[in-house]
Amino acid sequence: MSKTRTFVAIAASSEIRSRAKAAISQLRSSDDHMKWVDLENMHWTLQFLGDVGDVEVAEVCHRVAQIAEQHKPFPLVASGLGAFPSIDRPRAVWLGAEQGADGLCTLQDAVEEGMADLGFRGERRRYIPHITLGRIGRGSHGSAELSQQVDTMANFDGGTMVVDQVRVYGSEMERKGPTYHVLSRASLSGRG
Repeated sequence: MSKTRTFVAIAASSEIRSRAKAAISQLRSSDDHMKWVDLENMHWTLQFLGDVGDVEVAEVCHRVAQIAEQHKPFPLVASGLGAFPSIDRPRAVWLGAEQGADGLCTLQDAVEEGMADLGFRGERRRYIPHITLGRIGRGSHGSAELSQQVDTMANFDGGTMVVDQVRVYGSEMERKGPTYHVLSRASLSGRG
């Protein structure tokens, strides 16, 4: 039985991807070690599931569809740059959420609860809605220049979208970075 590296997420809108591209353009010269995310891969992760067998993937897709139909579409405003683990020691730079962040948290909680019923463990840390823009490899952190640049972009206007669909993605690691493919799409309908 084959396994697929799987996660549940919401695709970023073209407007948000365009704004993210502008942010990356501003940040690119601040740190040569940062690996920037391809625009077509940008998403709001709800839960990373890891390597999932084919039968389980079908169960995950079905459960995500059940969860999605219980939630109504909502507007989301992307705003502000930040970094994990902190601005002072950036290893990942991200674009955050403002209006609609509560809706993302509610949806993420429902997905995590639904996936727990299928045997998947959730995160131990608090969920922070974000789109990862770039990462630095393990064992190193971004430069002081990158930290300062991210800090000055704390109020960055990241664009808007309507959250109306949840996707289950498969991911394949390649030399140039991950390639994502959609395993299923589930519309938020609020009928549940």
